[in-house]
Amino acid sequence: MKMPKTKRSKVWLHFTCVNADSATCNKCLKAIACKGGNTSNLMKHMARHGVYLKAEQCTVFDKLRDAESSTSTAAASVGLTAGQIEESPSPASVVVDTTDDDNSSRSSSVTTVTPFIMAKKAALTKEKVQEIHRAVTKFVVMGLHPFSTVESPSFREMCTALNHRYQPPSRDDMSNTYIPAWYSVIKHNVIQELAYVSKIAITCDGWTSVAQDHYLTVTVHYIYKGSIQQKVLSTEAVYESQTGPVVAQEIHSILEEFKLTGKVIAATVDNAYNMDVALRNLKFLKVGCFAHTLNLAAQKVYGIQAVTRWCAKIRALVVWLKRSTMSKTVLREKQRLLNLPEHNVILDVRTRWNSLYLMVERFVEQFPAIQAACLDQRLRRPMERDRLERLSESDFEKAEEFMKCMKVLYTSTLCVSSDKSPTCSQIIPILTKLEAHYSTSDDDNVFVAAIKEKVWGDLKKRYQDQDIQNFLQEATLMDPRFKGRLEAGVAEAWDRLEKAVIDNATAAQLPIEEDPHQTEAGEEEDQAGRCMSALEQLFEDEDRELHTTQTTSSALSITEQVQKEIEIYKGLPAIPSGQDPVAWWGGKRDTLPNLSVLSEAYLCVQASSTPSERVFSCAGHAISQERCRILPEKANMVIFLQKNC
Repeated sequence: MKMPKTKRSKVWLHFTCVNADSATCNKCLKAIACKGGNTSNLMKHMARHGVYLKAEQCTVFDKLRDAESSTSTAAASVGLTAGQIEESPSPASVVVDTTDDDNSSRSSSVTTVTPFIMAKKAALTKEKVQEIHRAVTKFVVMGLHPFSTVESPSFREMCTALNHRYQPPSRDDMSNTYIPAWYSVIKHNVIQELAYVSKIAITCDGWTSVAQDHYLTVTVHYIYKGSIQQKVLSTEAVYESQTGPVVAQEIHSILEEFKLTGKVIAATVDNAYNMDVALRNLKFLKVGCFAHTLNLAAQKVYGIQAVTRWCAKIRALVVWLKRSTMSKTVLREKQRLLNLPEHNVILDVRTRWNSLYLMVERFVEQFPAIQAACLDQRLRRPMERDRLERLSESDFEKAEEFMKCMKVLYTSTLCVSSDKSPTCSQIIPILTKLEAHYSTSDDDNVFVAAIKEKVWGDLKKRYQDQDIQNFLQEATLMDPRFKGRLEAGVAEAWDRLEKAVIDNATAAQLPIEEDPHQTEAGEEEDQAGRCMSALEQLFEDEDRELHTTQTTSSALSITEQVQKEIEIYKGLPAIPSGQDPVAWWGGKRDTLPNLSVLSEAYLCVQASSTPSERVFSCAGHAISQERCRILPEKANMVIFLQKNC
């Protein structure tokens, strides 16, 4: 049926009119009611398909869009958008001023002051309204507030008190107009920035919300303008079985959406089997999450019988102290009496990283207060009634030995889980340090020796694949902090690295070699075309010698240049572990151009998948028990904006 001429809304481009009260969606062929030509139901239906027509017409966030032309750049310099240049000023932005600067002079034209003119003078300008709309949207998104916040009486009362002329947007406008419009602008900016990046690394992980929807998140890591950058690409809901091929298809579609196919160097994921299959299907190099690896090794101590019995005594006491109503009061009194920090005891949870170490650490810190509290008559009798074993000095000594043995593992987890430069180049140096720490010696007692054997017995089985081993060795050499700490296979790793630099420089055609004869001929023509100055005539021989030296240096082959750069790099001193290796390479672009370009392919790869874990911490607040009905598409927008803005 032909669309009536009276239907002017863009929503009719996605529907076929059946009759005056019904239309059929062109995507899902579902009949939607549109009584009397009303398009509200049609708009809501298209939002479920990810098409937000109101957001496409919204210009509130155009000011945040990256300039793409000289017109938009010039507009941004004066605080206007391209849409505002083309459009004529709206009546709300026109301010009529009938007052004279000089009271003694009068205007030649007499203007009658009417209530309409007074209303125009009091109204907010279009630019001011858009600025406030942006601030309100940012408040809702960055605070992870429900969309209904903008319609709450207290929020509107606050807006009226701040500016009684401002009318806050409705919940529908916030959900279907402003947030999608902001998301569209920021997504465009991210795609624009990633277009200038040639090498990226990703992290992936899965998560299930309180609404039992399964989500897959992908984060991207790259080096841009001399620093490592991180963006959250998407947190998509997946409604199929989480098999390897399905996960591979989801990851591929996300990368294709952001135009990143062909740029991925490696992917850092956990030890899930479906992730392993997905990366094999995508033909990405898999780097196992080092934080998960360390956590699995730490959990091996639960299998030691001596440690299990000793931990059970501490755990039982901690549970009792947390459950007893009087214990907190008594423990606080003893802490003040002994001048100890007023900290609560910690209970370990096997699924929580390093929780056993943290429980023992807090136990050692509060042992005098715990021992004094257990002897207090207010707790002593209830403890005897519950048949709790009192902790002895031998338990305290074991706790100190346990802390000394496991502290390096806890610190290593913090290193690879940090926000600042947790690159995969740290993995081999940390493993080397752990191997030295967990090597048993004659001085170790049975308790400590059992812990060391369990932990290192699990760690030494990791990262044994030859491809990942080679990649991690090359990454270690490319990190100026650890280039001298590689022990096994150093010569082979340097050879592989040299070949990789040569291949990368050849593919990128860096440097572009020029014909020396053509250069000399061009310079001779240039010299003949102008008169030499007196200074040039005086130092003509020296200038000719300098030119010959530069020509010889530039005529080196790519292989010779790379070998020369590697020798220079080997001779440079290592930098402290606290210094940023990405910034260091950014300062070596002139002296080591080929190596600095290749360093981006190694230093952008993450050592752990904790960036994805942090996204799910945000998602847990965005899709909470109170707002579990939020659509997955809207949740993705909120998480994307919250993490990337």
